[in-house]
Amino acid sequence: MPHFIEGHLVAPKGRFAVCVARFNSFITEQLLAGAVDALVRHGVADGDIDVYRCPGTWELTGVVRRAAGSGKYVGVVALGCVIRGGTPHFDYVAGEVAKGVGQVTMSAECAVTFGVLTCDNVEQAVDRAGVKSGNKGADAAIAAIELANLYAKMVK
Repeated sequence: MPHFIEGHLVAPKGRFAVCVARFNSFITEQLLAGAVDALVRHGVADGDIDVYRCPGTWELTGVVRRAAGSGKYVGVVALGCVIRGGTPHFDYVAGEVAKGVGQVTMSAECAVTFGVLTCDNVEQAVDRAGVKSGNKGADAAIAAIELANLYAKMVK
């Protein structure tokens, strides 16, 4: 019989970083509130959560990379919102932030999760920030807790 190893949803010892873009703040502030609430509800002390704000989603990758590489955190949560407009700008930003955070995830020693919304319109973003489809910031925070616990089990 195989030996299954998985994370659990009780907060591990250690600090969490939440990196959030200010652009589209009417959405990202809701993602941030959901992420912080989820961390606290799962046992992370308020004082063990650092929030890093950056100008926009494009800049998020650099902030996430620095937080993850600092050695201070067991988990880093990336939050942002890109809404499609009438130009190709959406494609560049959405693709690069996904690729950038993905690269950080591959090399980081801590858990890194992706809570960046890439939506076709404002309604989709509102729905994913807590109205109809849950709060994707909370989902990313919960995933960070579970992943941090899994990583801790893998090094023992």
